[in-house]
Amino acid sequence: MTDLTLPMVTSLAIADSVNPCALAVLFMILISIMIYNPNKKSKVLLAGLAFTFSVFLMYLVYGAVIITLFTSVNNTLSSISPYIYKGFGAFAIILGLLGIKDYLWYKPGTIGTEMPLMLRPKVKRILSEVTSIKGACIAGIFVTLFLLPCTIGPYLIFGSIISQNLNLADKITAIKDVFPWLLYYNFIFVLPMIAITLLVYFGITSVENAQQWKDRNIKVLHLIAGIILVILGIAMFGGWV
Repeated sequence: MTDLTLPMVTSLAIADSVNPCALAVLFMILISIMIYNPNKKSKVLLAGLAFTFSVFLMYLVYGAVIITLFTSVNNTLSSISPYIYKGFGAFAIILGLLGIKDYLWYKPGTIGTEMPLMLRPKVKRILSEVTSIKGACIAGIFVTLFLLPCTIGPYLIFGSIISQNLNLADKITAIKDVFPWLLYYNFIFVLPMIAITLLVYFGITSVENAQQWKDRNIKVLHLIAGIILVILGIAMFGGWV
């Protein structure tokens, strides 16, 4: 397996976590819960955490599937796996350039960096009906499917790196090698969701103010993710990681 480093995984996870569409769905959940439970801040806290936990679990599953598929391809097509790896390096560069483009010439719904516009009404409809903690948990499971178009890019790159030279025949060793990194990556991914939920619960900010901050800084968030992905993509393509 390609040697992973903490800065490498942290950088990819941060690029994923600052994606505006992941934050937007959390805001929708919190607003919906607050409308139906205006005087019960504990429900807002638990619903936000339940939603975040569901997203965390589902992305663990997606990560395991991605890594298994990539490892199978690498083991089957070992002669061309270095070229596949370079291909993901090029993919990271393209994805990063799209993020930088969104900073310079922002357009909502860019494929690969934001949720496509055609999916947004469906997501809003699902989330607007959430009134309970259980509903938030269930919504988190389904909404991850709509988040994939805008959050899957860095995760695919992470999967391509971690799957290099991984041997699925020794399943116990493979799990020991992969699972801690999956847990860490996804913890970083959902960390902003946890932080926003806690900030709202303790009254440090409101959902509206947090959403306005996201809207004001949406281009900067795209720039941060874009720069990280371009740098990492160049390193992958050049064989330095």
